[in-house]
Amino acid sequence: MSRAGTIDGLQFARGRDAVSGSIGIDALPRLAAMGCDAATLVYAVRGGEGGSGRPSLTIEISGRVRLVCQRCLGPLSFEMAALTELELAQTQAEIDAADDDVDRVLATKAMDVAALVEDEAILALPMVPLHERCETGRAEGAPTKASPFAALAGLRRSGGGPGGSLR
Repeated sequence: MSRAGTIDGLQFARGRDAVSGSIGIDALPRLAAMGCDAATLVYAVRGGEGGSGRPSLTIEISGRVRLVCQRCLGPLSFEMAALTELELAQTQAEIDAADDDVDRVLATKAMDVAALVEDEAILALPMVPLHERCETGRAEGAPTKASPFAALAGLRRSGGGPGGSLR
């Protein structure tokens, strides 16, 4: 795997330079701290001008990460794909004063490419990772435990039992 390195943001954008490679989870500590493991991300960072004509970086990432399903707590494989354009700002005040929906980042002479990729990867993760259908993990042929809500559903279908209705 390649070491991402650093770029001079404004010079990189103005020169329309590009850098690409792959980064393992060992170089993405914040992603690892969020419970991601077995991750290798392929990235491409390209400099240029954004829609407003200002220097920008286009960051493209793809890869498969393993998360924890929040329903069953089992492993969940998530295919990540993101394409983001970040306008480069020369000062924090410029970012703070902006009143639009443009994504901006502070341009420095030593912008960490791995950190830029990691930021976009974190934003691309699902808020609540879930399988479409979770496997319960019970052994085949094992008896199923009755749901505590099954009795309530039965009462509702029968009209609520003696002396009343639940509707």
